[in-house]
Amino acid sequence: MYKAKTSFAKLAIDTIFALIKDKDISKIKTKDISTEFMVKLACFVSIHMKDGSLRSCIGTIEPREENLYLEIISNAVSASTKDSRFSPLKIDELDNIVVSVDVLSKPEIINNISELNPKKYGVIVTDGAFNRGVLLPDIEGINTIENQLNIVKRKAGLSSVENKFLKIYSFTSTRYH
Repeated sequence: MYKAKTSFAKLAIDTIFALIKDKDISKIKTKDISTEFMVKLACFVSIHMKDGSLRSCIGTIEPREENLYLEIISNAVSASTKDSRFSPLKIDELDNIVVSVDVLSKPEIINNISELNPKKYGVIVTDGAFNRGVLLPDIEGINTIENQLNIVKRKAGLSSVENKFLKIYSFTSTRYH
């Protein structure tokens, strides 16, 4: 079984195991919370298989919970059961997963795409109405701004919209394993 190196990843793993194995996360929600979790930040929980393939990734770009502890729990539950690209995680997969938590900075609007760097910044693209896509920074195989924007625009359903008609935000992320 994968052993987390940080308290953030450990919380996500503990949540996933409690949900999938015990069908109950109430004990996790009632634990004493250390001060590092007492900030209000958005995060993503990513689940990969040991071979490196993506199994799920769900998160928030603005915090929805009162602190990071509850934000991680909420996103771990969603990542293990609600990612529409994948079926819910099964008990026989638990020994083969690797979990990471990305804690996000507040998104900032960019004025020129040259300000982006796919290794350093994640991207949010929106049409200002209903369509929005998000892509975390430093994803293997995404090395150019154009590639990063094409992927996030496709995720948002905005592939055919010119950049000048979109709002583009960047953010940084610290990844915890």
